[in-house]
Amino acid sequence: MTDNQEKPQNVFNFDYTREAQTSPPQDYYDNIKNKYADERDVRLGYRPPGTDGYTSDLTGDLAKYAVDPYGDEVAEREVIDDSVEVLFIGGGFSALLTSARLREKGVESIRIVERGADVGGTWYWNRYPGVACDVVAYDYLPLLDETGYVPSRHYAGGEEIFQYCKQIAERFNLYELAVFGTTVTSTIWDEATEMWHVGTDRGDTIRAQFVICANGTLSKPKLAKIDGIERFAGHSFHTSRWDYEYTGSELEGLRDKRVGIIGTGASAVQAIPQLGKAAKELIVFQRTPSSIDVRDDWETDPEWAATLEPGWQSERRTRAIEGPQISDAVKARRAALSREEKIRRQENANIDAMMRIHKRIDEVIEDPATAESLKPWYMLMCKRPCFHNEYLPTFNLPTVTLVDTKGEGITEISEAGPVFDGTQYEVDVLIYATGFEVQQTGIYNRIEGEDGQELNEKYVDGIRTLVGIHSQGYPNLFIMGGYQAFFAFNLTDVLNSQGEHIAECIDFVRNNGIHSLDCDTDAEEWWVQEVIAHRGKTNRNQDCTPGYYNFEGAENRRQDGNYNGTMKQYLGHMSHIRDNMADHFVFTQR
Repeated sequence: MTDNQEKPQNVFNFDYTREAQTSPPQDYYDNIKNKYADERDVRLGYRPPGTDGYTSDLTGDLAKYAVDPYGDEVAEREVIDDSVEVLFIGGGFSALLTSARLREKGVESIRIVERGADVGGTWYWNRYPGVACDVVAYDYLPLLDETGYVPSRHYAGGEEIFQYCKQIAERFNLYELAVFGTTVTSTIWDEATEMWHVGTDRGDTIRAQFVICANGTLSKPKLAKIDGIERFAGHSFHTSRWDYEYTGSELEGLRDKRVGIIGTGASAVQAIPQLGKAAKELIVFQRTPSSIDVRDDWETDPEWAATLEPGWQSERRTRAIEGPQISDAVKARRAALSREEKIRRQENANIDAMMRIHKRIDEVIEDPATAESLKPWYMLMCKRPCFHNEYLPTFNLPTVTLVDTKGEGITEISEAGPVFDGTQYEVDVLIYATGFEVQQTGIYNRIEGEDGQELNEKYVDGIRTLVGIHSQGYPNLFIMGGYQAFFAFNLTDVLNSQGEHIAECIDFVRNNGIHSLDCDTDAEEWWVQEVIAHRGKTNRNQDCTPGYYNFEGAENRRQDGNYNGTMKQYLGHMSHIRDNMADHFVFTQR
């Protein structure tokens, strides 16, 4: 167990340089790829392509799905009219770890403005039963070296992570100026004062020299556009707004209830086993199955924890960034392969991994038809991979029913519950596990830079940034977790590197008599071309079944996505920029 605890997680590492002597013929793999394509085309044949099949405009009859069930009723307070040096929009890990880096640089005036009633971001909002980190906690939880904290489990639970977020805020004195229960609605650059004027839904006006958009990659809940959502006569809520007042803290309120859940993504995979054990009846409505691999979880070995020396997490992070060490023999074998052969072998290795997941489904699920419905027919990593040991066995319970909509999804809800293929499914409560808007910078907030240009209007002709953090015409504005940045399965690695970069940039401004910095057009164009050069090398994105990794199957410009180089390359680019600030930014002084 100790050896396992010391290994950073790598969920997608295939050695494609060797082909096993017993590998199936290529026709076997080609037939599976054809099956993948058929299943993708089924999905694309239903509803409009892309994100048009969802809505995050949770107003009117849908407003209840956005209400915060965890915080107390928002108390009246004085309207704020003041100035701070650094303002964060959002209070999750992006804000917490960047604030820690800023504190190390001596920055005192830091304000977090957060829609929820506390820090935590996704861990504040997502408190559904069974919620846990699906990345190894020793890698995922940031600042473990600084705080001295060691997670209690290999995969930490949501409540532990939420409490850890609060611990970080306390340690770095972030509560003092923080404002909760408040949504930023406008962020306007004032050219006369060269300050950002930030407005909120509470009538506040806050001036800030630096603004950091830290609203998270998955933070605004969305619903599938289903006819009749507002007609349902029972109780309903989104997984990120779990109603424990209705379900009970231990789900005891569901013992006599027929429960329906729409969606089988990452949140649903964790919640469904708990619902299956608690509810009188559970009906799971599936559009596309998730890939479910084994979850190797255990309590942290206290003897192992006692051996940890200062800097242990930093060393793990360095090893993860460096990636697996490749021998000269493997390098030589790779170099000898043509591009086409590399792709073929990578795809075959991926298929082998997915067929192993299929095999596990056959071994666990008792009903053959249910087993077939739970098999994902797409390349591993087309959709976020899931890890759980209780999800599949839940479908063997006599009280649990899987409704496989075979790619169509639920399109109608009556007063009694969902309707599919002419069958009415009556439920007492309906839970929407339909996800979130992905990597949106101004999710409740209009951001206007120089000349009054709104950020999303600038992006209409293609996203334009420098390393996904800076955008020309928006001085002293920093974006975290957005497009054109590197994206990793362990997102906090990326956020940590971005936080370090932002802190260094602000420190440069403070120590060099500068008031603002803005990336210049040449630097921005260079990065756009870097993003384009590292995207579209294969057809993998188009070949994938729709999901948020590929914009739900919509076509998009090559620059409108993440930087697909390596993490090491991304860090190198940021380091080069910081070493040559004058070559990448325009400065103003006051």
